[in-house]
Parts: sequence; structure tokens; C-alpha cells
Amino acid sequence: MDVLNKKHFLTVKDHSVSKEIFDLYYDENLDMLITSPQPDLENLGRYYESEDYISHTDNKRSVFEKAYHFVKSIALKNKLNLINSEQSQKGKILDIGTGTGDFLLTAKNDGWNVIGIEPSDRAKNIAKQKGISFAEETASLENNSFDVITMWHVLEHVPNLEFQIQELKRLLKPTGTLIVAVPNFKSFDAKHYGEFWAAFDVPIHFWHFSKKAIKSLFEKVDMKLEKVLPMKFDSFYVSLLSEKYKTGKMNFLRAFFIGLRSNLKASSTKEYSSHIYVLKNS
Repeated sequence: MDVLNKKHFLTVKDHSVSKEIFDLYYDENLDMLITSPQPDLENLGRYYESEDYISHTDNKRSVFEKAYHFVKSIALKNKLNLINSEQSQKGKILDIGTGTGDFLLTAKNDGWNVIGIEPSDRAKNIAKQKGISFAEETASLENNSFDVITMWHVLEHVPNLEFQIQELKRLLKPTGTLIVAVPNFKSFDAKHYGEFWAAFDVPIHFWHFSKKAIKSLFEKVDMKLEKVLPMKFDSFYVSLLSEKYKTGKMNFLRAFFIGLRSNLKASSTKEYSSHIYVLKNS
């Protein structure tokens, strides 16, 4: 997607790795933001080279990491309950952006046939030790072969958005379920922290979605948005990182207050820090 003729929204910094400056442009038709410039594929990997990129490790070195993994254990149960509620029979799951494999391990232990895709060799090797199998890329997978496809905070990372959405449509069975979780730039915590909002995470977040954007993008491939569910823990996690970027330290009490306030605001606005979108073929 080109940023030509799109309105400048915000200038933001890569706080975690390069300290480089990027711009966000607003696509009015889709109600979404686009990061510019976007790194090419050859250079993209260096922006992930941070020990703080927590989804690519199983480390529990600090209070923050221990808290993250505790919340993650609860979230895994919720994710499993969601896919079981959407599909009456256990079949085949593709998880794109598998990380260290804990979601697929949870699903596998519940009787699902699982396969993952993960570009990070470090994360993939950890997942393989847990018994998770991988495909190198979606192009190697057969049409209409998955009952469930999940992307947990991954769609915002893919360079070629429209191609990725077409691939999701191609791979999903006609009766299958697609589950996509992404941050929401229209949340209270996003507006509160502005340029310091951690979920902008430039430049590895190429896109920044609203509910309208997700609905519109998937309608183009004849997929229907069935449900939008909140990810209430995300406001606390993102606020912690945002406090670090803004002040240089994690202000736990302040972050908790902002995260709580964001969820309370969202109880009426329905604009949570992150959303889970449940989509099906039309």
C-alpha cells in the first residue's frame, strides 16, 4: 500500500532496537495507519534483534518476564477455548507466527493436528524441541486444507498484506475459522501514549488496524467478520512498555492505572488495546 496522498498521522521512534524515526500515514478509506518507510526483507531481521522481543524467548529473568508468562498461560487456555467453541470437531490448525510454539503445543495436547510457520530460527528451534512441526511458507501448503488458521499479533508484521490475506482465504476450508489478533490504534492507551505507544512498534509493525480496516480488508476476499473480542491483558502489557519508552523506566503503578482506565473506557467505546477477530468464509 502506497502512502502517496495519505495524511500524515504521527512521527514515531523505534525505541527497542535502532532508535530510527518513522512516520505513520492515515488511510481514510480503510481507517488504518501505514508505517513509512518500510524496511526491505533483507534488512527486516535486524529490527527484531532485541532481547526484549519477548515472544521469541522462553526467558523468565525478570519480574516483567515472569508476569508475562503467567498471563500467557491464562491466555493460552482462552485461545484453546475459543477455537474449540468455533469448530465442533478437532481438525487441522495452521498458526502463522508460531513463536516458541506454546499455543500449538496447547492445541496439540488437546487433540488438534498442528503445524506452524515461524521466520525466527531462534524461536522455531525452541518450538521444535516441544514437538511442533513447521512449514517453511504458506505457498507450500495445499488449498482448503485447514479447519482453523490463527495469527496472534502477526498480521501487522507481514510486508505484503493483500497477498497474505489472499493466502489465508486460499488455505482455509470453506467451513473453517480464521482468528486474527492485532493491536488497536484507536484505544485509550494508544491515544494516551501517542508517539510512545509500544504497540506502534515501528518498523516491524507495517500496519495499524481498526475494526473497520479488518472488516473491509477481508470482505475483499469474501470473508465475513463474525466476532470482535477484547484482549484485556494487552492494555497493561503495552502500557508497561510505553511507560519505559516515555520515561526510561517501567512505572508499574502508573501503567496499571492506564491499562485499567483503557479497559474501563473500552467497556463503552468497544475500542480495546487489542482485539481478536473471528472471520469465516461468506
